[in-house]
Parts: sequence; C-alpha cells; structure tokens
Amino acid sequence: MALAQVLTRAQVGIEAPQIQVEVHITGGLPSFTLVGLPEASVREARERVRAALQNEGFDFPARRITVNLAPADLPKQGGRFDLAIALGILVATGQLPEEAVNNYEFYGELSLSGAVKSCTGLLPAGLAAQKKQRVMVVPARDSDELQLIPGIRAMLACQLRPLVAALMGQQQLPGLTPLNPATFPPLAHGCLTDIIGQQQGKQALMIAASGGHNLLFLGPPGTGKTMLASRFCDLLPPLTIEAALSVAAIHSVAGRPRQPAQLLQRPFRAPHHSSSAASLVGGGGIPRPGEISLSHHGVLFLDELPEFPRTVLDSLREPLESGEVVISRAAAKLTFPARFQLIAAMNPSPCGETGAQSRSTPEQIRRYLARLSGPFLDRFDLTVEVSRLPPGQLTDTAQRGALTSAEARQQVLLARQRALTRQGCLNAELSSSKLNQSVGISSEMADFTERGVTRLKLSIRAFHRLLRVSRSIADLDDCDRVERRHVAQAFGYRAMDKLLTQLNG
Repeated sequence: MALAQVLTRAQVGIEAPQIQVEVHITGGLPSFTLVGLPEASVREARERVRAALQNEGFDFPARRITVNLAPADLPKQGGRFDLAIALGILVATGQLPEEAVNNYEFYGELSLSGAVKSCTGLLPAGLAAQKKQRVMVVPARDSDELQLIPGIRAMLACQLRPLVAALMGQQQLPGLTPLNPATFPPLAHGCLTDIIGQQQGKQALMIAASGGHNLLFLGPPGTGKTMLASRFCDLLPPLTIEAALSVAAIHSVAGRPRQPAQLLQRPFRAPHHSSSAASLVGGGGIPRPGEISLSHHGVLFLDELPEFPRTVLDSLREPLESGEVVISRAAAKLTFPARFQLIAAMNPSPCGETGAQSRSTPEQIRRYLARLSGPFLDRFDLTVEVSRLPPGQLTDTAQRGALTSAEARQQVLLARQRALTRQGCLNAELSSSKLNQSVGISSEMADFTERGVTRLKLSIRAFHRLLRVSRSIADLDDCDRVERRHVAQAFGYRAMDKLLTQLNG
C-alpha cells in the first residue's frame, strides 16, 4: 500500500480554495477511481494521465488506484488537476521522492503526449500561493498572466519528464521574469481635441471622472457621444497594484487574461445592445463574471441605451448601488465585484431628432423613452445633451486648440485628491450621513435646491446625487464650499429630467 499527497487549488468564482490531491495505490484488480465531486472534465483525467505517464516513459501501476480531491464537498471542474494527479501517482509508486513535491503547488492539463497545457483562472491561485509562500508549477504558456503578481515564485513547465527531472534536482526549469509596471506605456484612446466643440460634454466628462459619477449622453446621432465616452478612461488615474491585481483576477477567471502592459490600465467594456442579462451581469451553468465585473474599477459603456432589453438594464440597478453582484445557484452562491462607472449614450427619440426635425410623435417618443425604467435612470448622476454644432463651428480651427486630455486629466487628478483628502473617498461614494457635512449647503441654498428638485420631480436618490455632483463641480473649481453656481450647474446636467417633464406637460 502506498499513499501520496500533492497540493493544488480549485477555482470558485474569483477564489482559489486549497485542494489536496491524495493518491492511494493498493493491490487488487487494476482500476483508476477519482472521488471528491469531480465534474466530467476532471473524471476524464484518468485517461489523460495514464497516456501521459506511459508516453513519457514512466511506469503506470497495474493496481488499484484511488485519487481523492479533498475537500470532498467542493465541486471540481477543468483539466487543471491533471499535473497534480500525475505527480501524485509518481510519488505513490516511488518514481519521485515525496520531499520533491513539498512546498509546491501544481497546475496544468496534460496532453496524451505528456505536454503541460494551459488552463484558466491561475491568477487567483497565484495570489493565494504567494500568501502561503509556496512555489507554483504552471504551464509555460501562462507565464504572462502570472508575471502580473509582484514577487511570485514559479516554475514554468512545458513537458512532464523535464519537470520531474527538475523536481529531483537533475536540471532547472525557467522561472518568471519580474515586471516593472512603471515602464508600461499608457494606453491612449485619443485626445479631447479630436472632438470639435461639445464643451458641455467635455466638462461633464471631467466632473464624472473627478467624482466617480455615472453619466448619460443624450443627443442626435453623429454628434460625438461615442467619441466623448471613448476618451473617458484617459482622464482617470492608473490603477493601484492592489486594484490592478483584483481586476486581473476577474479577467483570468473569465478566460480573458490581461497582458502585462495592461496591468495598471482601467478596463473599458462596451458590450453590444443585443447582450443578454447573463453576459452583462454574469452567470451560466458554471457561473462566470459578466461585463459589469470585467468593468470593475473601470468603465462600462452602453451605446444605444434604449436598444438594450429593459430587463437587462434593470438587472444593473443593484450592482450599481452595492458594487458587487451575487449569483445564486443550487450548489453555491458566488459573489463577483462590480464597482464600475456607467457611461451611456442614446438618441432622444426613435428617429434620433427632436423639435421641428423630428419625424416622431410625442407618443412615439414616450414609448421609446419608456424602455428605460425610472429607477434605472435614477442611477445616472449626470445627463448631458450633446447637440448638433451651430453653423461655422465645424470648420473653426480655434476649436482644435481646446483643452487636451492631458490637461483635463491633471485637473481631474487634483479634484480627486481634494475629495480623498477631505473625506477619504470619491464624492459618488459619499454616504447620506457624510454628504451634508461635506457639501455644507446654507439654508438659502437649500431652498433653491428644493425648488429645483420639486420642479423636476426628482427622487430623494436623485437629490443626493445632485448634491454629490455639486461637490465634484466645486472640487474642480477649487472651492472649499459648494456655492449656488455649483448647484445651478448640477441642475443643468439633468437633460433627461427636463425632457421627461416637457413630454408629460
């Protein structure tokens, strides 16, 4: 009788729980049994491991083999356990010393020829292994993903036999080359000077970036709504290392690993309006993160907003408030982070025009706007009208000498720093209890604000968002207190409320 133990990790959401691969070999009729809630892809490891060991010249025992993946109550899926199972069999049969696998964690799917193939979701496992100060043995193809973890220790394996030789000290395998995030080039989406005119839209971008607010662009087609949204990430500061690893872990679990040069860049996701609720929020038989989680610490841009199904948009309401999405299944409940900024663009009517140029009746416009529920629209802090350019402005070369993205970004960074110094968070994250203290509105200004809220029929949530936007405008203006002009400007960024008020008479 022989017993061996090898360590690896499973993938449960963005967590990587420890898995102990126990291999027990005893006499009896030849058999190979896998236990511990393995899915079909894990059970098929029996044939992959058998062929890989034999083709690499190792002895495969013609005895009774039992492999337990502990803990037994945790479902396992994927081919990531193949390498650990194969090495466990080699240890149990004496072909590899037991001490050779101590302080290691093994990951990788095996081909029939013994090659170590890539597997998904290794970044969360790498973060967990680093905390335990263990050395990872991973497929060489996954080196780019693991390089994102500062100070990680890992061995890169391409084939089973050279790996066994390296564990026995007979040769060396390559490790990971440390990265210096400071050398990564910034990702440029373009410059604000590419957009002619639209000063109000550019100012709204700066306010949203400085305070972390959600922003909706409303206007006819071809006025620059999408171009404005695509410049938004250039105004934001780079991610911290901690936030960058959190973002990279989500992308790793989703099977879309980030490249090293993307480590500190904020994600910008722009799903098509035909996206389902599961693709946007997350889900599936084996729950995967959706677009809102892939936008964590970044931007989710929804173009042609009313063309999204209403049920899909309403599914964003809870994550926008809580910063996370909880996916419940019969076997487990998984939580994915989803703290993102929502930027959206839409036309004001089915034909895209308003006023005398519109071919849509007021009733058609009401039905078009009714595709967006009131509670969902309430989640937008700013709604900006992006109008057509007046005559002569399109060819005005002076418009191209306007504020650049670099200059706007500098102003945004200063405003964000003022907010963080004052209250420890961005203005959009201010709780209701801290809001009044941070804004500091006088009784006269409170009356002015209440009259505007009553006229536009805003909710209490919209009222609080209005105050947060006013605070961000004051920060950009380098003012310690929120003044009446800041509140008036915040009211000016309620284009959707004004449009609905006009339609409802």
